[in-house]
Amino acid sequence: MTPPDRPTLGVGLIGYAFMGAAHSQAWRTAPHFFDLPIRPDLRVLAGRDAGRVAEAAGKLGWSQTETDWRRVVEREDVGLVDVCTPGDTHAEIAIAALEAGKHVLCEKPLANTVAEAEAMAEAAQRAAARGVRSMVGFTYRRVPAIGLARRLVAEGRLGRIRHVRAAYLQDWIADPSAPMSWRLEKDKAGSGALGDIGAHVVDLTQYITGETVTGVSALLETFVKERPLAASAGSLSGTAGEGMGQVTVDDAAVFLARFSGGALATFEATRFALGRKNGIRIEINGSEGSLAFDFEDMNVLEFFDGSEPAERAGFRRIIVTEPEHPYVAAWWPAGHGLGYEHGFTHQVVDLLTAIAKDEDPTPSFADGLQIQRVLDAVERSAAADATWTPVPA
Repeated sequence: MTPPDRPTLGVGLIGYAFMGAAHSQAWRTAPHFFDLPIRPDLRVLAGRDAGRVAEAAGKLGWSQTETDWRRVVEREDVGLVDVCTPGDTHAEIAIAALEAGKHVLCEKPLANTVAEAEAMAEAAQRAAARGVRSMVGFTYRRVPAIGLARRLVAEGRLGRIRHVRAAYLQDWIADPSAPMSWRLEKDKAGSGALGDIGAHVVDLTQYITGETVTGVSALLETFVKERPLAASAGSLSGTAGEGMGQVTVDDAAVFLARFSGGALATFEATRFALGRKNGIRIEINGSEGSLAFDFEDMNVLEFFDGSEPAERAGFRRIIVTEPEHPYVAAWWPAGHGLGYEHGFTHQVVDLLTAIAKDEDPTPSFADGLQIQRVLDAVERSAAADATWTPVPA
């Protein structure tokens, strides 16, 4: 628990829907379970609708509200800006905040285009020279089982990585009558399943292996090209209204890839996998062992030790709830599992720790740019009939 005499950092959050609520809980919770070097102060929540943002602020624990993100950036009592808006606004908000001397946490994917991501990474580099820090929110990195997987690879327990298989499977728009949302509009979201969820498994596999994707061969598909316009919207749902709208993003993405160490990889991202609610499935095979993870059983990591004799060899089911596992010691007694929201809390912990140490947190905006280049290569490959497309270094 963070002592009350620690220095405080005023936080301004822009966006109050799904991600805004998840980030709000993390900012509230982190100082109550972790001994933080800095105490976050939930100063201001911003959203365009004054009534709705005021309601959200009361529910989520924010002191004040604004209806213009620029006023958040201008406030002297805000030292960190947390960007939880659709992708088309990330670059403008984040760059303005960095130039104003504010630390920035920005939701993924970093931007809608490579050019925007490059501008953001350049702004972050300039800001870092003045001690201003930035991080992109690939929150699944903070799942304890993922941290353990990275540790096992770093310790050499898998040997040389040969195969990577990764899929992110959801079904929330499989019904053709599900209404339009900003996530289905390219000018707001940048891409569909590819950027919304595919970016996560690209980041996770690169994080676990310590290697990067160097080239791809891809297919994209939009199964439902028109949907009812929304009469009302929820976090990942809504109510259909009158008229139809055009879906301008992909519903599903599949691609082959090669990693910098030579491993072959397959990736899949879809929001049409009926029965799969939030299935992040990763398997990595190396010369000395293998590991497997599924977010729908997120407190478990499966590990195969190739050095064991055949008579007793097999995948070991590790329950990742011990104090020795990443982040777990701050929470419940051993054996009591964590959930989706805890990754966001761990993200706050890591960010505030890096700021206090005057270090650049990870994943950085440069890391976000690298993933944006992978997504761009996937789109270019799919547009050229799955032509092999290198990812720029």
